Amino acid sequence: MSEWKTYKLCEVANLSTGFPFDGHKYAKEGQRVVRGDNVTIGELRWDTDKDKRWNEPFARAEEFSLREGDIVIGMDGSRVGRNRAQIKADDLPLLLAQRVACVRHNEKSLQKFLYYQIFSKNFENYIKSVHTGTSIPHVSLKQIGDFSFQVPDLSTQRRIAGILGSLDDKIELNRRINANLEAQAQALFRSWFVGNDKQLGNYQTKSLTDIAQYLNGLAMQKFPPESIQNSLPVLKIKELGQGLCDASSDRCSTSIKPEYVINDGDVIFSWSGTLLVDVWCGGKCGLNQHLFKVTSDNYPKWFIFYWTKHHLDKFIRIAKDKAVTMGHIKRCDLESSEVKVPEKPILEYLDKIFTPLFDSMIAHRIENRKLSALRDTLLPKLMAGEI
Repeated sequence: MSEWKTYKLCEVANLSTGFPFDGHKYAKEGQRVVRGDNVTIGELRWDTDKDKRWNEPFARAEEFSLREGDIVIGMDGSRVGRNRAQIKADDLPLLLAQRVACVRHNEKSLQKFLYYQIFSKNFENYIKSVHTGTSIPHVSLKQIGDFSFQVPDLSTQRRIAGILGSLDDKIELNRRINANLEAQAQALFRSWFVGNDKQLGNYQTKSLTDIAQYLNGLAMQKFPPESIQNSLPVLKIKELGQGLCDASSDRCSTSIKPEYVINDGDVIFSWSGTLLVDVWCGGKCGLNQHLFKVTSDNYPKWFIFYWTKHHLDKFIRIAKDKAVTMGHIKRCDLESSEVKVPEKPILEYLDKIFTPLFDSMIAHRIENRKLSALRDTLLPKLMAGEI
């Protein structure tokens, strides 16, 4: 039986923060810089406005270069303690900026074991208890390093990491398969509907509102739950962006009208604030205002999804032009967005190609949600030596 000892993170890992790069000198070309904005829950994000690069001479590049397997932790913001990710080979090369912590194991630990400790609820709860600041929470490198937990010998660490890692490997495989399927689907959509459309034959030009219904959600604060047991999580923009509801999600009554209940596979369009379109795979929940549930009685789900997504960049530009706190679009913007609708035989032919791709992506995402839940159930038991 392995002996478990309590250590602080700084005793079993090397901790560092990044370089204070001059934000005015960021460029569009060069080496990517990992800043706090890039670190989200479990991954790095490189949206257009977040992709900052360094193209100046930098003598300390080796010191502040990240490696495969490094764990990076955002040190500021409302999700401090939850914004952490592990660097993958295809992320590199990367430079580390200030206010992002980097964790690398030492001789007492395995990197994958540390990864699961830092991705545990214990770490989240610890950071929540020690961070400073109210409007914008902060955490220091010392506070991160003072996180304490039990550590077994390297052999036991390897066994624990292997069990949890097998689940994560399957999740990553599904993610990569979906990335490939999505690339295929988007390429097919563009080849048929964007640019050269001669192969569509005698198609009709309609609008988004001609092919789909866009149901706006409810002000869910008006539908409070009777009890936690008899309630649904509320799907807001935050949940849509992260792909799941969590313990911090609001709850609503289960007595809302059925059309406002969201299930796996429903197409959701956030039309205010952060505009995005996605297929929800996060389980049953209630639709909040500022989100559309997109459905159709006459056209396949992939058809209404990709046409809505096709116009998303235009909708984002419209929303940015609104001189209000939260940019948004109006229903008239949907009505003026054109859609090419082919004749029935061609649509049926395309449906046989698109629907299997679409259904497969949904199935993989649902499986990943269940695998993640299993991993998160096992993690605290393994880390406590109970299994």
